[in-house]
Parts: sequence; structure tokens; C-alpha cells
Amino acid sequence: MARRHWVLVSVIILGAAGFGAYTLRDRWLGRVETMLGLAPTEATTAQSSGRPAGGGRRRNGRQSGQSEPVPVLVADAKASDVPVFIDGVGSVRPLNTVTIRPQVSGKLVELHFEEGQDVRKGDVLVRIDDAVYRAQLDQAIGKKAQDQALLQNAELALDRYQKLVQSSSGTQQQLDTARSQVEQYRAAVQSDDAAIASAQASLDYTTIRAPIDGRTGIRNVDVGNIVSSSDAAGIVTLSQIKPISVVFSIPQQQLARVNAASGGGQLTVEALAGDGKSVIDNGMLAAVDNQVDATTGTVRIKANFPNEKLALWPGAFVNARLLVETLKGVIVVPTAAVQRGPNGTFVYLLRPDQTVGMKMVKLGQQDDVRTVIAEGVADGDKVVTTGFSRLKDGEHVEVAASQPPPAAVPGNPNEERKPNRRPQKTGGAEAASAAPVVSPEAKQ
Repeated sequence: MARRHWVLVSVIILGAAGFGAYTLRDRWLGRVETMLGLAPTEATTAQSSGRPAGGGRRRNGRQSGQSEPVPVLVADAKASDVPVFIDGVGSVRPLNTVTIRPQVSGKLVELHFEEGQDVRKGDVLVRIDDAVYRAQLDQAIGKKAQDQALLQNAELALDRYQKLVQSSSGTQQQLDTARSQVEQYRAAVQSDDAAIASAQASLDYTTIRAPIDGRTGIRNVDVGNIVSSSDAAGIVTLSQIKPISVVFSIPQQQLARVNAASGGGQLTVEALAGDGKSVIDNGMLAAVDNQVDATTGTVRIKANFPNEKLALWPGAFVNARLLVETLKGVIVVPTAAVQRGPNGTFVYLLRPDQTVGMKMVKLGQQDDVRTVIAEGVADGDKVVTTGFSRLKDGEHVEVAASQPPPAAVPGNPNEERKPNRRPQKTGGAEAASAAPVVSPEAKQ
């Protein structure tokens, strides 16, 4: 029992000592670093940074009651061309889709395609047993030959009766009967021609050819099955995916803008990946639906894509954006630089004396990355993009370097916890190249 009591007391004492050392670390950490050779002396640091020894700007700033400059990042306002898009979400559809169904009944005897194979228009896909249809064609041909023989005999009889009537050896009734038989047999021959054409068509239907260029899907029947024209599923589906279509919807408020832009020429459409940034394929506007969906207030847009890399697949959902306009030579800043206040939108501009000024602006086109400034910023101005919580009009700032900070020294856990102390560890030419912009009071 006594041993457990001393262990508990020891743990409490060690914890209190550790907490006290952490609280007073500013008093002893710098000396320990100097003793271990992990930090240069004050004189060396002052000489490499161009400041007098003894604390320089920071101590003088504290003694005079001035706050330290706020570290910020800045970006240049640039004049550039900005495309204006209308975004929408849609689905990928084949340019053409055909369900291969037999037009005659019979046994499936041959399949001339593989599942997922690209076929050309006119290629043979399926053969059905044609024995019955070939026999029907032969029967129709034979019937025509029979009727033609009867027609020839009737024509000879008509010629004889015409001569008999001319010589008054025959009657007019016999001549009329002979003429009627000739017309009857001629009609029979014409009917035989139609029967032959029908039998030939049925025979041709036993060989099914690809009606379009496309890719076959998964077949629904195998060789040996009896197929007929009443089969709902068909034999296989043939889809044209090169090129391919994307159908997406846009708000009805954008319809007038699209119609006005399409009047100046064909519009381009981009298909985007799931991240909403990467462009999968570029296509052209094909059609705008002739009515607005009353339930959703949107109108459907159809665009065609070449799809050479097969990045678009039928049935997939895809983000699409329609290019309707390109703004020429407008001022663009990062969207992160635009702030909103009670009086409207504004930005902080960096002045030559390393102070910032609040500037009210009017916005144009805006997205998650960049914003078009219609009024308030000129080409070449520097706008602040970070540190807004500590900024105000006229505040002194310190522009941070754009490169990543130096790596922490091994064995010093306070490297990332105390960023204001770390510039003291940079010396020589490296400190001169990474030195921040000096504020006006430091120059004095």
C-alpha cells in the first residue's frame, strides 16, 4: 500500500515538473538550442538579416506599442480571356441503337459476331435456317412458269380467233372469250411475280446484317434456339458509340442565351469527369429540345462527341458544360481574394509601403477558382488572398514566400509549434534570399 502511494506521488511530481517546463519554455528553450549548437548566436543572426543585435524590429516594435506585420499571401490581377459556360448534368446515349430482331421465324443456325465486337454496316450477324423459305421461293417460281405457259397458249388462241372473225369463219363471242383468257393469264403471271418477290424477301430475312456501324452487346439467344419476330428482347443490341451523344438539362432561364449564342455559329460542349474539372471529350451542340419540361423548369440539350478514346459509355451519368461566350481582356483575380461585407464585395490591395487598402469591387463571371472583376481593380494590382481575420484598412503586412517552409530540424518538437522563432535558424545567403519584406518602421 505504501509503495503504491509513493508511485502515485512520483507521477504527480513528474507531471507538475513537465507542465512547468512546457509553460516556461520561452525562457530556457533558446539557451538550450544555443548550448547544443542548433541555433546561431544573436550577433550572427543580426548580421545575416541586416538588423542590429539585441532584438531589432520585434523588440523595438513591442516597446513602442506597434503590432507586428500580418503575414499574407498575394496574387496578381491579370487581364485575360475568360470562357463563360452553362453547366448541366446528363447521361450518355448511343448515337444510334438497334435491337436485332428476326423478321421470320426459324431455327438460329449461325452467329457471326462476338459479344462486344465492333461491326460495320452490312456485316452478316445471324443466319436462320432457310430451307422452308427457299422451298417457298421455288414453288413461286414454278407457279409463274405454269401461268406463263397458259398465257402463251391463250395468246395463240386469241390470234387464231382474230383471223377467223376477219374471214367470217368465227364468232365475235369466241374472240372476246379468247381475249379475256389472255388478260386473265397475264394477271396470274403478275401475281406470280409478287409471290416470287415475297418468297425472296423471306429468304433474305434469314440472313441478318448490321444496319449501322456499332458495337454488339451481350446476346440474348444461342445457336439452336427457335426465334421469331415476336421476341421482345431480340437477338442482340447494336449501339453506335463512335460518335456518341450526351443529353443534359439546363435551366430554362439560360435558353435565350443559348439560342442567341447558337445563332453566331456552332457551340462547343465539354464532357467532364467525376471531379468536375478534367475534360473527358470535346463535342458540338447537336440540338435543343423544342419544349421546356414543366415539372422541372429545364430544357434538354443534346451534344455529339467523337469518343475516339471510348471515355464516354452509354448509360453513364456525366457533367457537361456548354460554352456560350468568351469574355475578352477582362481583369481576373483568385476567388479567394474576394470578400463580402455590409457594403458589398471588396478586396485588399497591397500598397508600395507594404500596407493594404480596402477596395470595393463589382463582380462579373465567378467560379470556385477565379473571379472576373468588372470594376475596382486594374491589371497588375496585387490582391491579398489570406489572413483576412487580422486585416483592416491601412494594416502593415508581410508578404510570405510562395515556396513551402523549410523542413523541421530533427529532435526539436517545437519546430512547427512556434513558427515565429524559426527564421532565427536561417543564416547566411539562405536567409537573405528568404527574408520577408521589411516594414517602414524597420527601415527607419
